[in-house]
Amino acid sequence: MAAIVTDQFRILNANNFVDTVGAGTNSYYVVLGLANPTSVGFGRTSAWDTNTPNPVDNFDYNSNDGDDAIFAKKVTTANIRRLVRRVNWTQGTRYEIYRHDYSVTNPSPVTRVSRLYDANYYVMNKNYDVYICIENGSSGISTTGNASQDEPLFTDLEPTRAGESGDQYIWKYLFTVPPSDIIKFDSTDYISVPNDWETSTTTQIQSVRENGDSTINNNQIKTVYVDKQGLGYSQNIIGKEVDIIGDGVGAKVVIDTDSSGKIIKTTMSSGGQGYTYGMVDLGPLGNSGVSVGNFAKLIPIIPPSRGHGYNLYKELGTDKVLIFARFDDSTKDFPTDTKFAQISIVKNPTSIGSTSVFIDNQYSSVGAIKILPPTGTPTIGEKIQQTVTGGTAHGYLVSYDSDTRVIKYYTDRSLFYNGTTTDQTDYVGVTTEAKVLSFESSAESIIAPASGFSASVDQNFTGISTNPTGNKVISLGVNFTNGLATSEINKGSGEIIYVDNRPLITRNSRQKEDIKIILEF
Repeated sequence: MAAIVTDQFRILNANNFVDTVGAGTNSYYVVLGLANPTSVGFGRTSAWDTNTPNPVDNFDYNSNDGDDAIFAKKVTTANIRRLVRRVNWTQGTRYEIYRHDYSVTNPSPVTRVSRLYDANYYVMNKNYDVYICIENGSSGISTTGNASQDEPLFTDLEPTRAGESGDQYIWKYLFTVPPSDIIKFDSTDYISVPNDWETSTTTQIQSVRENGDSTINNNQIKTVYVDKQGLGYSQNIIGKEVDIIGDGVGAKVVIDTDSSGKIIKTTMSSGGQGYTYGMVDLGPLGNSGVSVGNFAKLIPIIPPSRGHGYNLYKELGTDKVLIFARFDDSTKDFPTDTKFAQISIVKNPTSIGSTSVFIDNQYSSVGAIKILPPTGTPTIGEKIQQTVTGGTAHGYLVSYDSDTRVIKYYTDRSLFYNGTTTDQTDYVGVTTEAKVLSFESSAESIIAPASGFSASVDQNFTGISTNPTGNKVISLGVNFTNGLATSEINKGSGEIIYVDNRPLITRNSRQKEDIKIILEF
């Protein structure tokens, strides 16, 4: 049996994702992690930066991703937008008209694609205004139409020409990308679309939406395409108005013919409402005497939904979503000296020691140790350890703040697997070395054998802030008890719905990281 998943299903899924973020029923976070991708261990490789491995989609890999996480920012409605392909208006380029019937058997005439959303039927101008192409001078005789010469710059509600070149283009204005969205979501490949098109009370959006609503404005079919001119109709007719017959009402088109009875021009006089198909009634042009094979074929172009601009997501095919997150030094939760090589999206992590979904705007998912003045300087990504009750505690260092004297670390299976095979192969010492033990507030030092770093736990420190110089209180982002702090979320909680491996990125105090993730449904 033949079946397809339709474009509208993909658009629906994108809409649902954006809506669930806006409704606040779920918590989504952009997460940065994996400070030591080139170390020996699970999911790592010495050639990570030159040959970055693809993520693996299984429970095992996802679980380890959660262990390697460092810091997360919440996704909000302000930082998520639907996307469409970016098609810039360029003088001399042929653009395609909007049609409701592009298919494998009726591909678009210029790009030769079989679906509307892959055709170049809309453009964005230099001012970030977006338009639908209604007419381009094309017909059954000249299927590709003309090259566009006049850049559309107007914001009128009704379709109109852009200039006086005579290129025969008619454009329909849809919306303008606001400056705030340009800063966050601008891309060489995509255009961001307003989040709240269906409900917005913004004057610009509401005006376009209502102009495209056939229950408000009965002028919806915008053009009739002349696929076949025909021959033998009434000659030299100028301005003959005829009806469009179909499942709607009120649509009328004005027709001109030449001296041989060919149809040379069509102009909409009334768009009507309620059409999903239509046929132009050419009876008033004297079609009874037209011979077989000479009948004209005029195709009313049916707009999406109730009309152009009413349902922007359906009209443009918004099956992609962009998520934006900015990471900077505004919080001690996200260290300026760390590194990361993995970006993920996590849904509904739970608060530490609870089953409740974490809802704050950000979280730290690493452990932290407040230390006394140390010996040496550790290296980001190296192993740290401490002798504790029952054996040795291990971790990978992700940050060391010499001002606040705070170590941050995460623990994953690479620390406990066989050091040679990096898997579950048996080895000497597995009885003690494979035990997962926590760091303790004790007199035992925290050491990093590779760098020679050593420090004692500040067992007397409790709280969320410190004042190391006596001049400025510094918030540490997480609460410490006797020199130790845990992740703000439960290990392994939440669903990882996106993973991206990248060459290692090293942070510093003078930079910000703008993360843009595009999800295609």
